[in-house]
Amino acid sequence: MVPACAETTWMVVRAIIAFAVNNGREKPVKPRKSHKYLFLNNIFLCAAFTPWATPAHAQTSELAQLLPQRPVLIVVPNAAGGPSDIAARLIAPRLAEVVKQNFIVDNRASANGVTGTDYVAKATPNGTFLSVGNTGTHAINGALYKKPLYDPVRDFTAVAPVMTGGLVLAIYSKLPAQNFKDFIAYTKAQGGKVNAAIAGATGEIATNAIKMMTGANMNNVPYKGGIPAVIAVSAGESHMVLTNPSGVQPQIDSGRLRAIAVTGAKRESALPNVPTLVESGMDFTVDFWTGVFLPSQTPANIAQAYAREVSRITALPEVQSRLTGIGYLMMPETQAQFAAMVKRDAERFRKIIIDSKMQQLE
Repeated sequence: MVPACAETTWMVVRAIIAFAVNNGREKPVKPRKSHKYLFLNNIFLCAAFTPWATPAHAQTSELAQLLPQRPVLIVVPNAAGGPSDIAARLIAPRLAEVVKQNFIVDNRASANGVTGTDYVAKATPNGTFLSVGNTGTHAINGALYKKPLYDPVRDFTAVAPVMTGGLVLAIYSKLPAQNFKDFIAYTKAQGGKVNAAIAGATGEIATNAIKMMTGANMNNVPYKGGIPAVIAVSAGESHMVLTNPSGVQPQIDSGRLRAIAVTGAKRESALPNVPTLVESGMDFTVDFWTGVFLPSQTPANIAQAYAREVSRITALPEVQSRLTGIGYLMMPETQAQFAAMVKRDAERFRKIIIDSKMQQLE
């Protein structure tokens, strides 16, 4: 039996055929089984009923054919509201739309994101467990811990990057320093009384690099996340913090904090008047990136399908607008380029940890 919608479509097609065959005459002539009629008939029939021509099929995804029919868990190893969480919540509904399955964002926050990342490393490698990792979880933790629970490179397949951006070096607004050079000089003059609020491994690595390369005299004071660290500096309890742009923008706007440098290779779109460390005289850059990862034994075709979908999503204008609005940019790297970057950053940060004599964690 022909469906009602198909029957209606065919009636319209027959009317068009009749009009074409009769050359627009008001009184149609009896159609002949001519080559012309049969040719038009076959053309319209194919156009109306070929599956690839239907809008519904245009929305299907290769990924949908590869995944088991069950909800997909996107593990964010950090607290809600941070860069990794934002990245996960940007891609989850858009993946669900094309795959036609639920994508659940699961925040499993812990120190340096270890718990959530390790969970995905040991999860079933069938495409239903993803991790939105970052510079800390996948480039630093491997060298930061004496006995890491997972290997950031060996235990994961790097799928696709989502966004990148430099950290913001913000100081307590009542300090006399107006720029990076002034601040370094101030720390040296205070004889060890300046505290650096540490909010995660990436911030600690960058802070140690600054101390090592400039001779800045600061005490590292750890805090349980970016928000407590920013609050501490805003109150004068600590004196500087290195964290993501979205985490300090409100305090900068209100005058509680003063941004004096950014760690990326380029200035931040949200803080166009704040120079980079390189512009401030220090030859050092560090970007905080986020990306999608799968357990290492996940089939290659599933990883490649995810890579294509995530790359498509991050290129959408509304997604790019959201990223730039919080001081980040999309990363156009391919899956292979992203994997190479993760490996390269892991080696780079390992060297910084060793050279700065940073104490490894248990």
